[in-house]
Amino acid sequence: MSVGTQRRIIIGDVHGHYDGLITLLDAIAPGTDDQVYFLGDLIDRGPASAKVVEFVRTSPYHCLLGNHEQLMLEAFPNGRIFMPALQAWLYSGGRATVASYGDSGILAEHLDWFRTLPLYLDLGDLWLVHAGVDPRKKLETQTTQEFCWIRDEFHCSNQPYFPDKLIITGHTITFTLPKVAPGEIARGCGWLDIDTGAYHPKSGWLTALDITNRRVYQVNVHRDNALRVLPLDEATTQIEPNQVHTYRQALKL
Repeated sequence: MSVGTQRRIIIGDVHGHYDGLITLLDAIAPGTDDQVYFLGDLIDRGPASAKVVEFVRTSPYHCLLGNHEQLMLEAFPNGRIFMPALQAWLYSGGRATVASYGDSGILAEHLDWFRTLPLYLDLGDLWLVHAGVDPRKKLETQTTQEFCWIRDEFHCSNQPYFPDKLIITGHTITFTLPKVAPGEIARGCGWLDIDTGAYHPKSGWLTALDITNRRVYQVNVHRDNALRVLPLDEATTQIEPNQVHTYRQALKL
């Protein structure tokens, strides 16, 4: 990296793995001029969601809303428990998040912060979003449902959504896409997916992408936060859009 180059660093779904995140950031060592972006899903399934949220919330970094933050917000509308949504959130990994808060008293502050998070960020040549976009719809007609939840419709598209922007997402664990091994980044038509499944027993890899230098930093939370650094091209597998739906059905996803 050239001295003085401002880096843009994008971090995939952390899912409560605070120690892995800190190991990752220590390796990247962001400078004051670097821009760091989280793609959402800071919480759920991992052991330290409250710590992750507090760290990111009080940092100079940027963060998007993920579907797991949305689930948590729906469980506490107006700060009160809404039982049907609470049960859905707990089923989706929220139990570990509840345990991580204990009696810290910061849950309400975090919910307020989640409400301020954007659904996407347009960086000019890059467009960051948690899940993707619906290729059949204009951008202005899309909602939280598309930006936080979409999968197959986005991954099956055989042409880029933007002619001049690369979309970078998390949300869909990359090994659930055709021919992508655990820990690999997936590349499609106009997009990269960097959610390598930190919480999943089949993977454990938490990924950060230094897009400026085309470098991938990864920590494996199941292997004592073992670190590796790879060139982007070496860490990436191209997928075939026409194979996505059939492949994911075969995995029963």
